[in-house]
Formats: sequence, structure tokens, C-alpha cells
Amino acid sequence: MAVLMHVDMDAFYAAVEMRRRPELVRTPMWVGGQIRGVVLSANYPARSYGVRGGMSVAQARRLCPQGVGVRPDFASYSEVSGGVAAILATVSAKVEMASIDEAYLDLTDVVGAQDQAADIGQRVRAMICDEQGITASVGIGPNRLVAKMASVAAKPDGLVEIAPTEVVSFLHPLPVERLVGVGDSTAARLRRLGVVTIGDLAQCSRSALRQALGRQSGELLAELAWGRDGGRRWSRPGERGVGAQVTFASDVGDLGGVRAEILRVSDKVAARMRAAGVVGRTVTLSLGFADFTARSGSLALSSPTDSSVEVYAAALRLHSRMVGKPVILRRVGVRVTELSQRARVWRQPTLDESEVDWDAAELAVDKLNKAFGPRSVQRAVLAGRKRGLSI
Repeated sequence: MAVLMHVDMDAFYAAVEMRRRPELVRTPMWVGGQIRGVVLSANYPARSYGVRGGMSVAQARRLCPQGVGVRPDFASYSEVSGGVAAILATVSAKVEMASIDEAYLDLTDVVGAQDQAADIGQRVRAMICDEQGITASVGIGPNRLVAKMASVAAKPDGLVEIAPTEVVSFLHPLPVERLVGVGDSTAARLRRLGVVTIGDLAQCSRSALRQALGRQSGELLAELAWGRDGGRRWSRPGERGVGAQVTFASDVGDLGGVRAEILRVSDKVAARMRAAGVVGRTVTLSLGFADFTARSGSLALSSPTDSSVEVYAAALRLHSRMVGKPVILRRVGVRVTELSQRARVWRQPTLDESEVDWDAAELAVDKLNKAFGPRSVQRAVLAGRKRGLSI
């Protein structure tokens, strides 16, 4: 039986700021400052006034006039996230960072008679608190869905474990909007069907759900209501990917700026691949727009690569395909999958290949940045550009 753990940092951005400024611990505060006028994270005293991530700073001010707004420090958040990831890697070889402040771990091969899942979870929470100075909530269950919802139930700073036999009794009393994948508009449509709890959703006919939500969404929610998430396999070595993304400090709309940020992320991905000794065949570009919608696309390469130049070229082609008119972006991500060990792949040179040895140049840059620190050597087009939150 699979055992999955979901680790979610509590009020992550705000927690990092409170670690640095302990006087804010009992003061309502949020991270957002004036950047785009949006609250990125609020501590629990601020949440008691109704302040939530994603709302405007102006609305937060109306709800909590005495609250303190703090400008985000993206470099610090990335550093703490990396520290948490390093802790998780000591617990299981199978770790997937779902975002900068949450991760899934497969504990199936880790738990045993002397080391139960809850014990591991408590140990993880203690290590994160001791080493990073922030708290985390942990959920444990038979799949990602249940583990994720268990971590929500554990907040703040707790642990909830749901055994396979407890899944239905745990899920069904909960409000339907607590189910992963159910947003405000979906919840409103479900209420018109008389669905208030997840248990109501489980008893609703699939035909009614398909008619109200569409075939795919209706079928998916019918399964999720019973705690079944499709049993997605854990990534095998040949299926894993290397990726990076950046959320801009301010929205980017000019084409030159967008291309520069795609280049920045492509460079980071390729450098990570070279450090891991892998090459990849499929490049995926993900774009987050100013209206908080998102889009992604993938491109298969003719041969595996770890070249910044080739990853960037593929990402640019995807950008041209995906965006036919000027748009305002808030986030760019690049990911390379279908990985192989570089030593096992022989690359056929092409007749039109440049005489410039880009491989040697990129390896030289990698060595310099490793010796003297990240971005000691970088492309001229990126020098001086304001960086956002990178992961």
C-alpha cells in the first residue's frame, strides 16, 4: 500500500519575514508591499481579519488597517525553499517539489516496523523548524489527493495521517469547496445541484455532474469525491525532469523583456542538467499571465541536449506558437523531460552546426559560477535586469 506525505510550509513568505523580524510574530502582517498591489502571503493574525493571499493590498488595508505590509525578498524565499528541499531529500529518494513552499514525498519504501509514517512526518517538521526557523504542516495518506487534504486539515503547524480505511469518513463531511480542484465557480454550480459536502458530491449521479461541469471535469470530481486521484505513478528516473521558473517582481509585457526572462530560465535549467549529468529531449514552456491564467506547451527535439542555446531556442519557438499577440506575463517556467544520462548518449554533429564550441563555453561558465557564486558570469542581456522569485 502506497504511503504519500505532503509537506506545506505555513504562511511561507510571511514566516520567512517573521523569522527575520520576530517583532512581527504577533502583529498582523502580509508580504506584498506595493508590487502589483497583491498580497502574496499573510500571517495568521492577519488572516483572523480576513486577509488572504491573492487579494489586493488595498482590500487588506481596509480589512486590517493596523496591519504591516512587507516588501517581498525573493532571494530569501528561494534560499529557505532550497534548504527545505535538502531536508526532504534526506528522508526519501522520491521527492517532488510542487511549488516553492510545498512538496510530496513517497514514503512507501521508507516506512517500516521501527519507523512509522507519522514518526517520519514529525521528524521532518522538527528539522524544518530547527534548521529553517519556520513551521510546516504535514499530511499523510494513501495518495497525493488525501495527503494534500490532510495537510490542509493539519494547519497550522500540525500533522494529520489518514489511513486507507479512513479516507471516506475524513472526506465526506467536508465542504465541497475544500476538495482539491473545486474553485468558487465550480462550487456554485455544484450547489445548484444540491451538493454542499464532498459526501453529497460522492452521491451525485455522474450524468448530472457531466451535464453541469462537462464530461472530463464531471468524471474527475466523481472520482476525487471517493478519494481516488487516478493513482499517478511516481516519476521513474527516465520520466523525471529538470525545470526552473521565475515569477517577476513586476509584470513584463515587452517582447525583449520576455525573451530575456526565457533566456534566464533556460540557462538555469541547462546548467542544472549539466550539473546532474543528464540530457533531455522534450522542452516544455509554461507562461503565467497577469490575469492569473496560465498556458503551457511542449516541443520534442531531434536529439537529447543539455545546451542552454538549444533549450532557449526551443522555448522561444514555443513562445511564438503559444502567444500570437502582445501579452502581459507574470511568470515563466521551462522544464526539460525524457532525460538520459549524458555519458550514454552520442550526439551526431550536423553539417550546419556552428564552429563556436558552445558546449565548452557553457561548461566554463558553470565552473566559474560554481567557484565564485551564482551569476558571477552571466549573459550581457541579463546584466542589471531585476530578478523575481526563482525556483
